[in-house]
Amino acid sequence: MTDSTASPAELPEDHLARWPWRRWRLAWRRWSLWTVLVALVVSMLVTMVWLAGRYEATQVQEKLERDTADAVGDIRAALNRNLQDLLALNAHSEDRGAWREHADELLQQRRELMRIEWRRTDMRMLAHAETPYRTLRWEDEASELHSGEVLTCTQARRVNGPSYSPSRFQLLGEGLGMETMQVCMPLTENGHVVGYVLGTYSLQGILLSQVGKSLPRTQEVSFTEPDGTRLALVGAAWRGSRMFTAQQLLDLPGNTLVLRMDSWHHAPSVFPNVMTALVTAMSVALMSVLVVLVRDNRRRLRAERDLGDALAFRKAMEDSLVTGMRARDLQGRITYVNPAFCNMVGFTAEELLGLNVAPYWPPELAEEYTLRRDNRLSGASPPPRQGHESVFMRKDGSRFPVLIFEAPLINAQGQHTGWMSAFIDISEQRRMEEVSRASLERLQATARLATVGEMASMLSHELTQPLAAMSSYATGSLNMLAHGPASDSAAQLQGQLGDLRTAMERISYQADRAGKVIKSVRDFVRRRDQSREVVAPAELVEAVLPLVNLQAHKLGVRLELELQTGLPAVLCDPTMVEQVLLNLARNGMQAMDLPQLQERVLTLRVRRAAEGEGQRWVEFSVTDGGAGISAEVAEQLFTPFFTTRAEGMGLGLSLCRTVVEQHGGHLDYRPHFPQGTEFMFTLPAHREPREN
Repeated sequence: MTDSTASPAELPEDHLARWPWRRWRLAWRRWSLWTVLVALVVSMLVTMVWLAGRYEATQVQEKLERDTADAVGDIRAALNRNLQDLLALNAHSEDRGAWREHADELLQQRRELMRIEWRRTDMRMLAHAETPYRTLRWEDEASELHSGEVLTCTQARRVNGPSYSPSRFQLLGEGLGMETMQVCMPLTENGHVVGYVLGTYSLQGILLSQVGKSLPRTQEVSFTEPDGTRLALVGAAWRGSRMFTAQQLLDLPGNTLVLRMDSWHHAPSVFPNVMTALVTAMSVALMSVLVVLVRDNRRRLRAERDLGDALAFRKAMEDSLVTGMRARDLQGRITYVNPAFCNMVGFTAEELLGLNVAPYWPPELAEEYTLRRDNRLSGASPPPRQGHESVFMRKDGSRFPVLIFEAPLINAQGQHTGWMSAFIDISEQRRMEEVSRASLERLQATARLATVGEMASMLSHELTQPLAAMSSYATGSLNMLAHGPASDSAAQLQGQLGDLRTAMERISYQADRAGKVIKSVRDFVRRRDQSREVVAPAELVEAVLPLVNLQAHKLGVRLELELQTGLPAVLCDPTMVEQVLLNLARNGMQAMDLPQLQERVLTLRVRRAAEGEGQRWVEFSVTDGGAGISAEVAEQLFTPFFTTRAEGMGLGLSLCRTVVEQHGGHLDYRPHFPQGTEFMFTLPAHREPREN
């Protein structure tokens, strides 16, 4: 065997003879493939060019056919209208002058009509009218009609309808002429022909009036005989290299015309247009593809960078959040938890993902939480901004309160795929609320003790009088008992016993008075648990009235009490509200401790307040006649530890506002005219339960 890779010098002679042939065959096969490809492309381009040219010619021919058909329809409609107008000339007129007047009007409106004649049945002329737009050479009125026109009227009488005559060349002035056509209409009366009306048409006038107005510059329209003889022509001032022709028959009674429409166009320059458009389109497409690929690649890289940044940002945000986040699908399975939630409950994400029943639910509340979860999955979820409290259990078994906010989880396609929940551990909030409540109670107790300290001197003065009276009555009674009866008479003995009974009653009254004063102070100072009770407004006022009277007696203040009748009961903590009333009353009396005041009156008023949002209110007000409150003091009036008295603590009004707001009411003040200030606060009225 010979080596196929040997050089030409080493090959046998027959191989040397065949080696160029093999190379040529391989080259021919390779080039033939390219040739076939090029031939296919060229054939496709030629086919496209031929199809484009044929399509263009077809579109032009179809449009020309439509225009020709529309023109025939317009001419036929116009001729029918003219027939009706010609018949209308003889409908109600027997006077030749009136007939001629109407005929002149018709000829002015219908420029295609050249002449209108009214003839009798023997074809003698009764009246005629000619168009004012052209001067024609007509034969004498008494002359005989042409044989063609007689045949036309005979045909019209035979068919009892309009009949058109063949076209006839009508001479004009200066050796010119035009093709005309006549129409004959029989005039009948009671079924008998009584005359004829003849109209002479200008074929070119018909074309000008009905087709020429809308005829483009590249078209011409003409009337021809069936044999091709052209009778009238309109248009075609511009000629092109390619003509398209369309013909339509205008079949009239007694005559048949052919409407021919010619359109000239340039030779379709399809080849360069298609090649240019094809190359341009391919180039634009290629460049567009490259631009799209580059932009898509850049967009993809940018999206990847943005996605990486978003993931890193999300990871950093998840690690820094103190709010727990949890996502569940529509079947209730946990699909996502953030590190804050895992730290909150003590479980890892691997332990929670995919679970349907959460291990951080307390066992005693698992059934309730399961029912609530089913309600959430069914769509009964509160608005996202309205959360609800719950209790969770850590992995070590300890319980803690949480505040939960839930919202639907919507994907990018707008589909509901689950629920997203946010959890806030409110253990510290609850502890701070407890600390704040305890601090408030301690401040209230301190305020009460300070009030008692200020009242100690007043109590000593007030108790001195009843104790001195009790001592005097007791000494007199002992003296009466020590000396015995002064006389043996029953009347004197009865009088001494009456005096002794009166002394004992006075002692009892003064002792009861002193006990009430001491009890009021003891009840006010004694610390009691906060409890809401249904209390009548009058009872709240009576509870602080002895203490208010003590201070009023010391400062020389006259107390006026106004209680509106039929007041509803209020739901409140009596001790707290009594402290508010006492503080406001003491502040009012101290505001009137001025030398220049002649009359010092403190008014304590209780009345109904305006109802709002379906809630009834009871208003308590304390009005003094002092100097009032300045604008500088008003800005810090309710600020804690702000006071205008050297011995004051600055907690009274701040604590009063806190107590009133805890009861749902509102504490405020306003000037009292002609002088003084009125402090008022509201408490919600108690609603009686309705009977079913």
